[in-house]
Amino acid sequence: MPLPPPPSSPPPPCPASRESLSLNKAFLRSLLGGLRIAQLLSGAVCWMTIAAHKYEGATYFAVFAAVLVWLLTLVLFGLSLLGRWALVPVLGTRWLLTNIVHDLLLGMVFFAAAAGIMGHKAQKVSYCNLRGYSHPCSYSGYLTAAVFAGISAFLYLLSGLYCLVRRSSGHHDII
Repeated sequence: MPLPPPPSSPPPPCPASRESLSLNKAFLRSLLGGLRIAQLLSGAVCWMTIAAHKYEGATYFAVFAAVLVWLLTLVLFGLSLLGRWALVPVLGTRWLLTNIVHDLLLGMVFFAAAAGIMGHKAQKVSYCNLRGYSHPCSYSGYLTAAVFAGISAFLYLLSGLYCLVRRSSGHHDII
């Protein structure tokens, strides 16, 4: 069987893409970039503090929630910093909406739950904060985790509201 004749026109060009990775400095300087860095720092302190202390009961959910949201935030931050959110199938075209859902549903709700759980745990062992109590106690660890989970939930609320305001103003991008 003979081969078909060569095409008469060249193939269409590939979509424009950057050959080398470079930082999206506009995102890094934006309010959302600063909030993402603060979320990553406070979230890391929260889940490392929880992980360093005794696990029991609802603490498993608190560490799961904190680590899950922290890892998803790290992915969002990395894609936004490199300007590669278009590579994400389906969600890449709706990046601002993806950030809103992540911040308000996942981030704020999970970190608020973690703050409540850790605050309850701290309250249950607050007796060991008394002067003269010499046995090992996780009160300060639970209290620190509750404070940083609360700070994280507040930061997620701020970034979610910021993205929501951008969306309602007619913007379709995070910058």
